[in-house]
Amino acid sequence: MKVRQNIAVFLLRITLAAGFLSAVSSRLNLWGAQSSGWSKFVRYTAEVNSFLPHSWIPSLAVLSTFAESSIGILLLIGYRVRKTALCAAILTVLFGIAMSISFGCKEPLDYSVFVFSAGAFLLSTFSSYLWSLDQLLHL
Repeated sequence: MKVRQNIAVFLLRITLAAGFLSAVSSRLNLWGAQSSGWSKFVRYTAEVNSFLPHSWIPSLAVLSTFAESSIGILLLIGYRVRKTALCAAILTVLFGIAMSISFGCKEPLDYSVFVFSAGAFLLSTFSSYLWSLDQLLHL
């Protein structure tokens, strides 16, 4: 791979990781006054998934937080990048679909959810990842 392409793939991996970890940090109040907090996140989860039974929402909030944290950390360290990026693409496209069902297509487009998903899918198509654990372990 060319040097510029290697750097672009690296930056894509890091920015996707940062996006996931920033969202999780906000709901866990790690951004201080800029944080949304857990209760607001659970309310937003209920709004986004308005078509699901309300009893599922707390579990869905925890599950999505675990998934986003795991994906963010794995992308950041560069472990199993192809599989992790594919999981990120699927998760974010599901977020986008849920947002579209509940709010219409404008909301996921405004928040670039489908762009995020496409970027994750693109990341999953490369054969090597510069400055990653995969590169060190020859995975």
